Amino acid sequence: MAKDSTRMPMSTAGITTYFEDYKSKIEFKPGHIIVFSVIVILVIIALHIWGSSFLGL
Repeated sequence: MAKDSTRMPMSTAGITTYFEDYKSKIEFKPGHIIVFSVIVILVIIALHIWGSSFLGL
């Protein structure tokens, strides 16, 4: 009796599909992310050098 059952392909079992036609309301260009990262790095370096005198510590 078990030999008569049909089996479904297991290739899509457990895979979550995400649709590509979803548009986010917030979009950034890769160049903007790089510029923002460089600015954050420069601010961190400046705070390490001049932070204690600037903040009065």
